Amino acid sequence: MPESPQCWINGKLVNRNEAKVSVYDHGFLYGDGIFEGIRFYNKSPFMLHEHLVRLQKSAKAIALEIPYGNQAITNAIEQVINNFTDDSGYLRLIVTRGVGRLGIDPTGCTKPSLFIMADQLAIVSERIRTTGVKLIIASTRRLPNDGLDSRIKSLNYLNQILARMEANQAGADEAVLLNQAGRVAEGTTENLFIVVEGRLLTPPVTEGALDGITRKLVIQLAQQNGVSVAESPLTSYDLYNADECILTGTGAEMIPVRKIDGRRVNACPGPVFQQLEGYYRKMIAA
Repeated sequence: MPESPQCWINGKLVNRNEAKVSVYDHGFLYGDGIFEGIRFYNKSPFMLHEHLVRLQKSAKAIALEIPYGNQAITNAIEQVINNFTDDSGYLRLIVTRGVGRLGIDPTGCTKPSLFIMADQLAIVSERIRTTGVKLIIASTRRLPNDGLDSRIKSLNYLNQILARMEANQAGADEAVLLNQAGRVAEGTTENLFIVVEGRLLTPPVTEGALDGITRKLVIQLAQQNGVSVAESPLTSYDLYNADECILTGTGAEMIPVRKIDGRRVNACPGPVFQQLEGYYRKMIAA
């Protein structure tokens, strides 16, 4: 049986083994582009409007023209999802500056490209998700916002990759990046929350954290259900002494943390995590 189309490239549905991009595309050459990761459940993209809004903001921040409007992108996403084997999965939506000449000058890129692909993505195994992940605090620092604003979801992830390599070498599941001031920014692909005496805390985006859509949702769920929540600068000391620690993200969804730099977190999964994750799952099932 032939493979079902799983990729949409500039208006055309293709199988994954036929999905190709030019070696002269500036997204490939220089990381000149943006992306969104979008979960879909029961053939329905989750929080699609919020993802498309962030995509537009990232594009505007780097002066990139998205070659399709939101309705055309929505239609393309529906095509990809409907042709995907499973009812639930993960989408990667990528916009690049397009094909141009060698050299970083983008003026030769006259036609941006848009790709959408569907696949399965598991940040950690279900066993680790249940028992909690082990974190390290990486020596690699988060790029400062005055160099590359963390709100831009760009294709350049080398900073995060280096931190994840540190986690791999240390036998951990994930790494936390500190900013240039030594305060907590985020995980390599997730936002981070801690719980201290029943209060949910997360670094503000000004500390170098992505303005995560799942992050916003968790804050909203906490506010709606009587959990005290605040954006607050955090240090490694705060992480080591937290009652709970939680990672959030489109790919991660919600994951509890059981160890940070070898120090055991008091509760994993803790009561605040279990409460909020329950509300999160109800939203997905709705």
